[in-house]
Amino acid sequence: MPKHFQTMLRPDVRPRELWAWAMYDFANSGYTTVVITALFNAYFVAVVAGNAPWATFAWTAALSVSYMLIVLSAPLIGAYADLHAVKKKLLAITTVGCVLFTSLLSFAQPDTLWLTIVCVIVSNFFFGSGENLIAAFLPEISKTRAMGRISGWGWSLGYIGGLVTLGLCLMYVTWAEAQGQTANQFVPITMLITAGIFALASIPTFLLLRERATPKMLEDRGNEGVAVGMAWFRVRQTMHNLRKFADLRRFLLCSLFYQAGIQAVITLTAVYANQAMNFSIQQTLLLVLVVNLTAAVGAFLFGHVQDRIGHVKTIALTLAGWIVTILLAWAAREPTLFWVAANVAGLCLGASQSASRALVGVLAPPSRAAEFFGLWGLAVKLASVAGPLTYGAATWLTGGNHRQSLLVTGSYFVIGLLLLSGVNAARGRRAALRADRIQRLIL
Repeated sequence: MPKHFQTMLRPDVRPRELWAWAMYDFANSGYTTVVITALFNAYFVAVVAGNAPWATFAWTAALSVSYMLIVLSAPLIGAYADLHAVKKKLLAITTVGCVLFTSLLSFAQPDTLWLTIVCVIVSNFFFGSGENLIAAFLPEISKTRAMGRISGWGWSLGYIGGLVTLGLCLMYVTWAEAQGQTANQFVPITMLITAGIFALASIPTFLLLRERATPKMLEDRGNEGVAVGMAWFRVRQTMHNLRKFADLRRFLLCSLFYQAGIQAVITLTAVYANQAMNFSIQQTLLLVLVVNLTAAVGAFLFGHVQDRIGHVKTIALTLAGWIVTILLAWAAREPTLFWVAANVAGLCLGASQSASRALVGVLAPPSRAAEFFGLWGLAVKLASVAGPLTYGAATWLTGGNHRQSLLVTGSYFVIGLLLLSGVNAARGRRAALRADRIQRLIL
């Protein structure tokens, strides 16, 4: 790792810890790429649910339940992690949970519908909870001025991880189809591949990444009832005092809208490619594979851009890019234009997700990072419910018109861009540091 990386890290952070932190993004990206975006969603609708009229709704409903569980638990988990300095311990629990229930998806067959739904809900819950926890390490390892680049490197490595996992699954699917196997034979094996890569690639995170936070309540560490009660108190206090963080509050609202558009695109890319563009399964997998590569490039390049021009301007650029993406995909009637739209989406996906995480790191009080990243996770997961369900409702109301539904989804990016105009990162950072100083005086 280049020596200049050290100048971007906090004094007690070694470069190998940055690599270990970023490796978690590499590890978990295969889950969302293979299970949520590219392969298992289509398998669930076509095979497990037998292409029933309610099949797509059942898939989106299962995801919505898991996201609502994250919405309810994320602030509590974040507050608990901050109070007891157990981010790494909780991250290990969520990792084991996601790996285990992803492995159980290998039993997904037409006669195991409800088991499959439960495994999707639980695995996605653990994935989303772990995503919030790993993000909360960012302010501990990165200097404020370098959060964009550090976050971008993490996201770019994450997309490479998704690329590797999807690529291995695609190789296996191609081999299995050549052997005459059917989807209900080879798709379950890809769940084991995905779970295995998640488990192996996350090992460096747990071996090398340090927990630097210190417990805030040493006298209550053994009393779980008191601990949970105090965590809920901190959550209520944070929600009540959120008005003191005007820029963070506005950005969370902004995130709720534009993330709804992003989550709809992530969740329904395969559906749109199949229904509106008549892509085959192999074409769809290849499409997602290439988009992961462009997303990695976007996360890496815009990580540098945002530290130069600012996080807010960077996010504004990506939202404009998302609007262009929606218009291109809507207009596409031939594969070429749709491929262009998909790759623009990839660049915007990597850039917007990386910049969002970095901006939350800037706007959150350092001593309560996990708690505020939990609030960000709450906004993202609410968006994960609203975005796909909006698309599904629009499809139903328009008699299955996916192109019109895409335009409805695009309105989320327009609203997000308008709300973003009122966010001032410098003012928000001053408010966060002021709150941190007051917190230290109280304690």
